[in-house]
Amino acid sequence: MNRNDGQWRTSSYSAGNGNCVEVADGLETVAVRDSQHRGAGALGFGSAEWRAFVEAVRGDGF
Repeated sequence: MNRNDGQWRTSSYSAGNGNCVEVADGLETVAVRDSQHRGAGALGFGSAEWRAFVEAVRGDGF
């Protein structure tokens, strides 16, 4: 998924130690990448799947 770097944001769940996950919201997909290895690409998830994942994390579903 190609994105302008200005559209990426650091996840609120990332620690302050530099090991961060960055997220870019799209209309139908959400991209996730490692902030230390941005050139390695990103994983894309459907919006509904990403929403279910975030809700599970917030609800301690893991």
